[in-house]
Amino acid sequence: MSKNITFFDKFCGQFLVRKPYDKKEQGFRTRNCLSITGFVKEPNIIVLLFFLIGINQVRSQDAEPIVIGEKHILHSNILNEDREYWVGLPESYSNEASSYKRYPMLIVLDGSAHFRPVTGMVNYMSAGYNGNTRIPEMIVVAVQNVNRRRDFTPDKIITKRENDSGGGDSFLSFLEDELIPELDQQYRTEPYRILFGHSLGGLLATHAYMKEETLFNAFIAVDPSFGTWDAETMDKKLEAVTVNSFTRFIYIATANWGKRNIRNRDRHVRLYEALNSKCEGEFPAKLEYFENENHGSVPPIAFYNGISAIFEGYGVYYRDIDSKEQLIQHFQSLSRRLSWDFSPPEYLVNRIGYNLLRSKNESEQSSALAFFILNTENFPDSFNAYDSLGEAYEALGDKENAVSNYKKSLQLHPGNEHARMKIESLNKSE
Repeated sequence: MSKNITFFDKFCGQFLVRKPYDKKEQGFRTRNCLSITGFVKEPNIIVLLFFLIGINQVRSQDAEPIVIGEKHILHSNILNEDREYWVGLPESYSNEASSYKRYPMLIVLDGSAHFRPVTGMVNYMSAGYNGNTRIPEMIVVAVQNVNRRRDFTPDKIITKRENDSGGGDSFLSFLEDELIPELDQQYRTEPYRILFGHSLGGLLATHAYMKEETLFNAFIAVDPSFGTWDAETMDKKLEAVTVNSFTRFIYIATANWGKRNIRNRDRHVRLYEALNSKCEGEFPAKLEYFENENHGSVPPIAFYNGISAIFEGYGVYYRDIDSKEQLIQHFQSLSRRLSWDFSPPEYLVNRIGYNLLRSKNESEQSSALAFFILNTENFPDSFNAYDSLGEAYEALGDKENAVSNYKKSLQLHPGNEHARMKIESLNKSE
């Protein structure tokens, strides 16, 4: 079950809801909108009102929703309840040239609060606007709350009144054993997964990071609520941490709590330093304090900094690469830090190749070929990679290899008219 998520417009204090596209009926549905019953005694006002309504109807016929995601519902046998989640796909997901691509997955807790800003930032930081490709494109999945105290607390909280805290591990089992397999089946996912949580959600993210086994590779814990972890509890958890945790990346953000700031900040620092001392070698983590942000305002800036910290070095500038070997080594270093194989992105390698191919230096022109070949090795299902390699061979005067690679591109994507025309043109010129 899915439903489009669209923006809402506010008009005269009431909401106008943009509907999903419908050929028979487009425009707005209104809730509690203006009533004309109070204007019966004023005919001119009634005429004016109907005139304005008519204008609004004309305008609304041209309006289309800006869709930022879809709503889904999955029944959880583990939690014995239906769970709603929202999915935001990368801009390239539906493009023919990217049909071979698989995408990392970002799971967002407290979904309704964070889905819109997070999907916006991920899209802007990865889609190439103004050359901004700091992070890879990814699928964003926001899980909606049912009972956040139950789901986000790993340990039972002892209070005078009964409570249902302590269900964190059950909720993590829902994510890993039910939701993620469902997403892997429905979408082109790469099994590199990031868990983002704020407050109690940050507590759960930290708990998942410290577990022996988890399906997540990186964590963003924003101002995690460690209030239920006294010194003894934290020490026990730290003692149980194994080397598996240090194959993952964790980013922890700390907000300014005013008078209670020292206690909150000390808990975060204590955990970070204890993990750092336990890790042999470089600790793949970052702790950051935000002096000018409080607990409620810190999530957006912390997410931006956190996702940037995880993928530091991913958005390398194409002019800073001097050789294929340098590029490969750069991404090998990134892959070692994140314990996952990240190849140089196809668009980056293509841009380096075309930049060299247009050079007036013959040596640089020849070196371009190695980059285009690298793309076909890393992305053998990309018709665009072979099409670009064909152009490189053609520019260097090697018609035979140019035609060969254009044919490979056409085999992968029979609708590639550029390759078809190039093959016909090169064959005629012989």
